[in-house]
Amino acid sequence: MKWLIVAKNTFRETIRDRVLYNLILFFLLITASALFLGDLTGGNEARTTVNIGLSATLIFGVLIAIFVGVGLVSKEIEKRTIYVILAKRVTRAEFLLGKYLGLCTVLLLNTGLMGIGVSVVVFTVGDLMRAISIWGAVFLIYMELCIITAVALVFSTFSSPILSTIFSFSVFVIGHFSSALKDIAQSIGSTSAKVFFTSLYYLLPNFSLFSITTQAAHGNLPTVSYLISVTTYAIFYILILISLAIIIFQNRDFR
Repeated sequence: MKWLIVAKNTFRETIRDRVLYNLILFFLLITASALFLGDLTGGNEARTTVNIGLSATLIFGVLIAIFVGVGLVSKEIEKRTIYVILAKRVTRAEFLLGKYLGLCTVLLLNTGLMGIGVSVVVFTVGDLMRAISIWGAVFLIYMELCIITAVALVFSTFSSPILSTIFSFSVFVIGHFSSALKDIAQSIGSTSAKVFFTSLYYLLPNFSLFSITTQAAHGNLPTVSYLISVTTYAIFYILILISLAIIIFQNRDFR
């Protein structure tokens, strides 16, 4: 269970530096949206608050997942603490798994507190149904963040922090427009280009599956079958990414 020790240390290191300020900024944003946007939205402050709150939850979560995720490995290598950790008979697979689960735990706490903040503000403006309906969207946001963390972890095993950050953000952006890749592949005439865009569509995560902010803003809950299918997709994708990261990391020479 050495991966559990690595996960606990990662959780402690991450939460004391970043999450507190992140949450303070988030709560200020969501409170301001509820107080000042009510008159501008014609009484739709609840719907506006949900849209802003869930979007902010995703954006702040992605920033933590990528900027912290790409440093999970590189920071230990730069400080040369990786040698100390591996010398304690922690396998490279346990090291990566612990780092990943530690950051995912931080994101779970961060996303949960943000969800509570959105619910409280929406309930305060008098819309109980929307205050409840956001939790399906919050859950899917968390699953998306777990995928992004795994993506950042994969890049961090073989690339520099700067390039890993760029690559991870690119995957995040393209993943939200993955349906457009399929449309491009169908409309383009070149066979090689069609194969390229089709391959991107199937290889990159389809983050549009996790985006149900609009439905939540209208007070609609996702079906249980939809949540199960998307969660299964996320777990399957994460397992592939973590396995890839371990394979790359196992063959990396630190000398």
